[in-house]
Amino acid sequence: MALSLPLYPPFLSFTKYSFRFSGCTAAATALFRTLSRPPLNSSPLPRPLHSMATTDCKSSPLQNPLHFPSSAIKIPSVAARTTVESGLNGSNHPSLVVVSFYRFADFPDHASMRKPLKDLCEEVRVSGGIILAPEGINGSICGTRESVERVLSFIQSDERLKGLRMVESPVTPEDEAIHHGHTSSSPLGAGDDAPFRWDHVRVKLKKEIVTFGDPSVLPTKMVGKYVKPRDWNELISDPETMVIDVRNMYEIRIGKFKRAVDPCTNAFREFPTWVDEQFDMEKSEESETANTVDRTLTQSEITEQKSLPRVAMYCTGGIRCEKASSFLLSKGFNEVYHLEGGILKYLEEVPKSESLWEGECFVFDKRVSVEHGMVPGTYKLCYGCKQPVSDEDMKAPEWEYGVSCPYCFSIKSEEEKERARARQRQFETWGVIGGPDKGRRKPNPVKINGEEHDLKGRRFPNSI
Repeated sequence: MALSLPLYPPFLSFTKYSFRFSGCTAAATALFRTLSRPPLNSSPLPRPLHSMATTDCKSSPLQNPLHFPSSAIKIPSVAARTTVESGLNGSNHPSLVVVSFYRFADFPDHASMRKPLKDLCEEVRVSGGIILAPEGINGSICGTRESVERVLSFIQSDERLKGLRMVESPVTPEDEAIHHGHTSSSPLGAGDDAPFRWDHVRVKLKKEIVTFGDPSVLPTKMVGKYVKPRDWNELISDPETMVIDVRNMYEIRIGKFKRAVDPCTNAFREFPTWVDEQFDMEKSEESETANTVDRTLTQSEITEQKSLPRVAMYCTGGIRCEKASSFLLSKGFNEVYHLEGGILKYLEEVPKSESLWEGECFVFDKRVSVEHGMVPGTYKLCYGCKQPVSDEDMKAPEWEYGVSCPYCFSIKSEEEKERARARQRQFETWGVIGGPDKGRRKPNPVKINGEEHDLKGRRFPNSI
């Protein structure tokens, strides 16, 4: 006999040995999948926000964000229910923060930090993504302030990584549905592409912390002059200053500074080619070679021959400008400035009434875009191409949720679109891409109440 528990969502009921679904929705399946896993250690979960689960009680075994409104969740204990409510109201639990950081450094033994750093993040329940490379560290993490500070302190315990450049973003309750993973309408499984999946942190080893493709560019050796957000307006308002946006086209499309030049790049590694073409650097270098047959030119003579302008550049958080400014200096530019802390710091510190920023700023997490004051913007993400789309874009005939948008429809083959549709169907059925076994071979079923289940108690559907 099944004992229905009204304290749980209406689609879930218990028997002595199994769960029973009265409606196989993505939300139900996601919950069932998480409940079937063994619990984490007994340490209490921090207050749920954009990278955390939507419930919060010390005995909670939930491992993934739930795909239904938190108002629908009922906990079968007055104490537990009080914990959840106080967590949602923020009265008894510390708030969460998102911190983006980077540091260029001579770090050849970077791989040795990967395991202890990942272990610490998992221990203190800090989520996000971190890149380690011979040239330094780059990351974006989320957790309670105490936990995040503990991770940052560990990183900076290495003398070479002291002085991380950081931008902090507050976490609001409105962000939660976006940041804790994926909502029920997402075409991807919970956390599969979420940089702030609450129970997961990625620590990757790469050749570069930001891909530029030119190993001779070393921000540790030389870099442009940093400009504080409060001083930025004066610099870029000078008609003698060339303002360059070093981000990619899809980022610039939704927002940029007044007078900014768009290099029209699809990837940061295309920036050197744009510089060479824009300023005829190859011809200038040929001229230099011819002139140095008789004597060596001074740096000021070289710069004068090239007629290179004063440059002010900016990017999202500042890291790309470090490499771009170093590259321009190596090419003979004399005056190279870049916005300290990037667009994010500017939007945080400069009032909208004084701002020269137009539009919204694309960010690489579930917010998609932010506006002044770091409040979430209005753009959504096309899961076919990972580009930002507006409400107007989603009215276009090329828009198909989880498949295509006006920016990728024409470049995607029908085969690619069909694969995307199949992925979307999988998510709508299971709440995760590839079904409950995520594309792995289906295990031999066991019979429970006359229905086939896997060894974890998950019911096999008739079809995907």
